[in-house]
Amino acid sequence: MAEMPLVALVPVRAGSRGLPGKNTRPLRGVPLWRRAVEQGLAAGADTVIVSTDIAEVLAARVPERVQLLARPAELAGDDVPMDPVIAHALKAVPGPARVLLLQATAPLRSQGDIAATLARHTEGDIDLAMTVTPADPGVLKWGFVQDGRFTALVDPAHPFQNRHMLPPVWRPNGAVYAFDADWFRRHGRLACDRIGAVPMPDERALDIDTAPDLARAETLLGKG
Repeated sequence: MAEMPLVALVPVRAGSRGLPGKNTRPLRGVPLWRRAVEQGLAAGADTVIVSTDIAEVLAARVPERVQLLARPAELAGDDVPMDPVIAHALKAVPGPARVLLLQATAPLRSQGDIAATLARHTEGDIDLAMTVTPADPGVLKWGFVQDGRFTALVDPAHPFQNRHMLPPVWRPNGAVYAFDADWFRRHGRLACDRIGAVPMPDERALDIDTAPDLARAETLLGKG
């Protein structure tokens, strides 16, 4: 059976509250969206689809394997989730494919992180693979308050345990996702019960949303 083609999806929209125009901001001289495109190509993607409403990006010269896809205005607002953006982009993908989702705001991920996520997805016991980063387990002390009653997030014992006794906690960092295109077409969303976790260190998981984030990324790249 032939290997499915690999499609890298790079979603970049014009609007950003924290850092206007962040997806086109240069990092070490390379715009964030182009870094993501280059990472997708380096990962072996047969096609890299850039879903965008940014005129500058749509007019850019790109390699042959890169497709610039105009995103409709109704999918470019602040409150639009990723699922309909993916669904729109997959209309440009004929037939089966493995999808690699690379957000432009996570430029410090390595090719090793991408390869590990793709490898985890191919193991077959999951529907979605994604990168995760260690987080403060103290969040397990938190809970919900409804009708004046406190309910722990996971375990009623957690709010009363010492922090060092709490189990490890991991947070999705948004850097790399891998999934099957046909699975997404059937399922319609990324949220699912069978998610494979790919550990990734905090220094590579920086998500750029503000000017200080971009400055920190410049510093971290300089140390690389």
